[in-house]
Amino acid sequence: MRWTFLAGPVVCLALSLPRPVRAQPSEAAAPSEAMDANGSVPAASLVEPGSAPVEAAAEPAPPAETSSPDTGAEPAPARTTVVRGRTPPPPESPERRDPTGAITVIDARERAGEARDTAELLVGSVGLAVQDSGGYGQSKSLVVRGASSNGVLVFLDGIPLNGAGGLSDLSLIPAALVERFEVLRGGAGARYGSGGLGGAVNIITRSPGPHLRTSGEMTYGSWNTALGHVAATGPLLGGQALLLVHAGRSDGDFAYNVDDLPAVDGNPQVSERRARNHARGGGALLRYRRRLAGGSRLDALAELSMEDRAIPGTVQNPQSTGDQELGRLALGLRWSGVLDGLGQGSARGFFRRDGLEVTGRIPGAGGAQRHSVGGLELEGRRPLGTHQSLTVTVAASGESVTQAEGSQSSSWWRASVMAMDELRLLDGALDVVPSLRLERVGPYWLLSPKLGTSVELGHGFGLRANVGQSHRAPSFLELYIRQGTLLPNPGLKPERALYADAAVTWRSGAETDGAEPSPRWQLTAGGFAALYENLIAYELYPPLMARPYNFDTARVWGLELEGEARPFSWLLASTSYTWLRTENRYGDPRFFGKDLPYRPRHKWVGRVRAGPDWLNARAEVLYQSAQRINRTGSLDLPSRTLVSAGASSTVLHGPDVTLSVELKNLLDVRTFDFTGFPLPGRAVYVTLAVALEPGTSSPASSPQEPHASPASPVP
Repeated sequence: MRWTFLAGPVVCLALSLPRPVRAQPSEAAAPSEAMDANGSVPAASLVEPGSAPVEAAAEPAPPAETSSPDTGAEPAPARTTVVRGRTPPPPESPERRDPTGAITVIDARERAGEARDTAELLVGSVGLAVQDSGGYGQSKSLVVRGASSNGVLVFLDGIPLNGAGGLSDLSLIPAALVERFEVLRGGAGARYGSGGLGGAVNIITRSPGPHLRTSGEMTYGSWNTALGHVAATGPLLGGQALLLVHAGRSDGDFAYNVDDLPAVDGNPQVSERRARNHARGGGALLRYRRRLAGGSRLDALAELSMEDRAIPGTVQNPQSTGDQELGRLALGLRWSGVLDGLGQGSARGFFRRDGLEVTGRIPGAGGAQRHSVGGLELEGRRPLGTHQSLTVTVAASGESVTQAEGSQSSSWWRASVMAMDELRLLDGALDVVPSLRLERVGPYWLLSPKLGTSVELGHGFGLRANVGQSHRAPSFLELYIRQGTLLPNPGLKPERALYADAAVTWRSGAETDGAEPSPRWQLTAGGFAALYENLIAYELYPPLMARPYNFDTARVWGLELEGEARPFSWLLASTSYTWLRTENRYGDPRFFGKDLPYRPRHKWVGRVRAGPDWLNARAEVLYQSAQRINRTGSLDLPSRTLVSAGASSTVLHGPDVTLSVELKNLLDVRTFDFTGFPLPGRAVYVTLAVALEPGTSSPASSPQEPHASPASPVP
């Protein structure tokens, strides 16, 4: 691929890195650890005038100063209990962005050594399903609460990752970069803008630390799969910096048995081999943060990703040639702090450029495509008395697509203004949060209102509920431009979702983990419903293409159950169940009453982790029911039950050396992707991780508490 399209932005990044600034004496004396994981000002230092006294911490505690005996990840923050309506959380925290939303926070550091990609870390979360098309490096996308993949917004530290067609490919985000996921389920249009029909996922990258620390990790396993990364963090130019470089490859080819004549009873199965499942890629992450005068923070981010993967075609039309070369450069700069007399504020600028080139003798090959997007977001939050706060966000961005060496290009602008009012009633026990976003996307005007409420009922019980409307305008790529094997459809209409949800939460038996209480038992039970109009979904367009279509009207409703137990310090257990019902309501009679494609009706996940950090074992079971893959309901993917197990042990301290073994799909269940090809069966991976933090004492002499739950629901 012609990587010259990255040269200009790289030069701009080099020129835009923060220059050394002499700290004021009062700043130099302040501990740099006071910054949170995103470089935001801690809630305790951002108390708004007139706000209620602090009753519980509203953000993660800063990293510990000693190294953690894990697989090289940064030390995990202590678990905290979020108390709504009290001291305001940081501007970028999920409870600030949507105070009443159905939010799950997944700490990826707790999954270190499990040899899982980003999609596998997310699939266990309630309300989510993953559309996968192969092994390592092959395309993977999310379905949240029945919304199409192009109706789920994905961000990298607040930088939008959805491509020009509305899709976000999770395979391009290696798990090595991730510190945690913040998953919002339900309409996200009021808070995040066009595209948030089913929800939004913010991927928080690993944060820099105040002390010099180096780490590395290497994984090797089935199908000649090799993954690795090295990272270094520490003080730099008066601030803190992190540099992480990663790479990976996989042959991906494996044998499987297939019945080539399923209509004939007793026909013997024949052995086939899934070919052209290989992929390779790499990239780097650079983060820098610094305390500025007045206690504000500056965060800078640069992320580069490159990948080359094979295109296998479909079972009916397999390919002997054809590759996709993809690349991404993302740049972000964010300031956050307190505005004198006005409250909290933040300003973010971002730029992202994606490259795609399809090569080989297949339809859609020929010429590189570049998608560029950049924008600015300003946000302020001001208290209006002791029981009310107003948040206003103004954003503007532009994007363009250039195809086939400049022979075809399109661009448009988008702008929006959002206002959110937070009313704290009944001494803070009841929050009422109305919000409204007015947005212009290309030629479309979109209005996304929302009303949310949350109430503390006492005895550990709480209730939250939301109702609103979200939109997604079709992109100009979906309308007019061919993207590799994806065809445009100029007849598309904007999507709209009317949604409502409600849930009851319960927490009990708080235990002390460090300085913060952490509940021993957590339960959440809720339901949701949505009415989609003109829902856009891609379908296969023979022989090798896919094309977006509108469903005139579709209904979605379901239930979500989550539970977590930590009865002992060495034992963690969690479970989640999602029941999803979808129905195509109007339009073509061939599709009336049929399930929407790629929406499994049932999904259950159970997970157990036992033992201290220096030696622990884990097991996970995921069940997913059958799902349709076309609108007529004539084709489907069978149900699957995937069992995985693993163990990790820190065998040496100073440096910390951790050895992990992961066994995936123990029952060797053969499932299929949407093209009809089988997905990988049983696999074994071994991971070796090393971490060194000079000048710190070995933690081997002190017992370590187990990590927090990988999927802790936020009420």
